[in-house]
Amino acid sequence: MDMKLEVVVLPVSDVDRAKDFYAGRLGWRLDADFPIHDGYRILQVTPPGSECSVIFGEGVTLQEPGTLHGLQLTVTDIVQAQKELESRGLAVTGPFRDETGAFHHAGDSHRVPGPHPERASYGTFAAFTDPDGNEWFLQEVTERAPGR
Repeated sequence: MDMKLEVVVLPVSDVDRAKDFYAGRLGWRLDADFPIHDGYRILQVTPPGSECSVIFGEGVTLQEPGTLHGLQLTVTDIVQAQKELESRGLAVTGPFRDETGAFHHAGDSHRVPGPHPERASYGTFAAFTDPDGNEWFLQEVTERAPGR
């Protein structure tokens, strides 16, 4: 049986500010904005090209705003993606790679500035945060590993 990741729940402190950031500044598709009742509102946005959406709102998670770190978006050209995000007013860290050549460490330790020397797929990252401090990573994937 297939099990596909459908939704990630994002903890935010201000729903309208998050809506403006994700649907406005980032340009993600606004799929839903359901004010069910006082204290319970569901918003869903989807990054371009993604099959997985992001939900935030009021009463949808007990997690503290800004505590989700390591969310990852894949892009085919990290430099172009960074330029596009910066043109939308975001501060983007990177590109960088991990000194091990593997997946990046938590935080900003072990980062080496610049893209992977051979621009190897899965080897280059960039990062940004939303207004609450939830951290997103971009990972350059130009050729998928077999079976992915």
